[in-house]
Amino acid sequence: MTVPTQVDLLVADTTIVTMDAQRRIVVDGALAVTGDKIVAIGKSLDLKRAYTARETVDGSRFVITPGLVNAHVHVTGEPLTRGLVPDNTGFEENVFQWLVPVHNAYTEADERLACRVAALEMLRSGTTCFLEAGTIRFLDAVVDGLAETGIRARVGEWAWDFSPVDQSHPPAATDAAVRVLEDELRRYPGGDDKRIAAWPILIGHMTCSGPLWRAAKELADANGAGVAAHMSPVKADPDWFLARHGVRPLEYLAELGAVGENVTFTHAVHLNEFEVAILAEARANVCHCATSALKGAYGVTAVGRFPEMQAQGVNIALGTDGNNNSNYHDLMRATYLIAALFKDSRRDPTLFPTEQALECATLNGARVLGMSDSIGSLEAGKKADFVAHDTWRSEWRPLFNVPNQLVWSADGRGVHSVWVDGRRVVDDYRCTTIDEEKILAEAQIAGEAIVARAGLPIKSRWPIV
Repeated sequence: MTVPTQVDLLVADTTIVTMDAQRRIVVDGALAVTGDKIVAIGKSLDLKRAYTARETVDGSRFVITPGLVNAHVHVTGEPLTRGLVPDNTGFEENVFQWLVPVHNAYTEADERLACRVAALEMLRSGTTCFLEAGTIRFLDAVVDGLAETGIRARVGEWAWDFSPVDQSHPPAATDAAVRVLEDELRRYPGGDDKRIAAWPILIGHMTCSGPLWRAAKELADANGAGVAAHMSPVKADPDWFLARHGVRPLEYLAELGAVGENVTFTHAVHLNEFEVAILAEARANVCHCATSALKGAYGVTAVGRFPEMQAQGVNIALGTDGNNNSNYHDLMRATYLIAALFKDSRRDPTLFPTEQALECATLNGARVLGMSDSIGSLEAGKKADFVAHDTWRSEWRPLFNVPNQLVWSADGRGVHSVWVDGRRVVDDYRCTTIDEEKILAEAQIAGEAIVARAGLPIKSRWPIV
């Protein structure tokens, strides 16, 4: 008689969307965990015989999925001013008249609070790992704040070498930006055992010189990290590169050697066919922030080439951007949008089917982070980052097709429990690592103070009486 193996956790009698190579959906399934790793996935009856667990969770009401990966999110600046910016502002007004003053008004304590507010929303809606957008000013405080939440992250300090006075890139500014990148990589190195680490993340757009782009790519290559940057949400970026360099942004960056499989461009709405080909040949990544594009009137459904990127093998991940762009960090809502937008804009219902949309939210995000070997799917030997979606809810029943229900019916409000590194960080709709009432009360007070310091109005088109 075989003696059962001891494990820490067994989630049994459940449905598991593995996202493995065969894309198996295991019904009457179970998942065994020891430490921070998945030990086995299979039929519940088999795993109950093979393992004895210190904790057993009844998963009969759940659909288990891999933790979602948010490939572009601002965890500072905007979480404490959610919804402040009116929804009729163009890109330049949004950034320079609203967001830059807000970022400048943040203190170190504000950034530490903001990142925990953002992490709370992500965890509560099923995101277990994220790539920060590169707008952190107080990196040590943010890393400290994120560490206590239990979320997995790659983060970066604000880095550019742009002079807004004459749109130049002074060499002294370039040297200072490179030192920022070098220093953050030294302080927060990566590796499979590092839940939080630094990347050389750039602001992007037209704010970074060729030498800074080259340095960021070289540092990423040398440190097993990646580069991420904003690029071409609107026509202003390609117009600037054409005027300054005579070529479009990705052509310029490819000539520098700054495009590769560890490089991710966020937004990437205003690309031409040659830039799509550059991305495909370099096996580079794009992060699609659908709600930001829609709210900001970027023209994503009119000119966005995401179906062409998909067809040519460009890795497309999903992001939620900032709390004054998409205004939320529920990645399930972004998954719904990529499944929907291009079906309508191209009048082709075969584009971005449910299964591809789920890949964008899991496997593709893991690839962006360089973590395909450890997250993105549920398999033995991978990290125990997974989500329990509660199916005893009106949006889930009746249930026939699990992927369809995940993309088209459900959202993050149905997330019952979340595990990161085998630790339960959300249980029964509540975060176990954060005092939710306390942090939300602090967020309201801090946000009001930030708006006052920034000197920004609170605009309403309806009378407030």
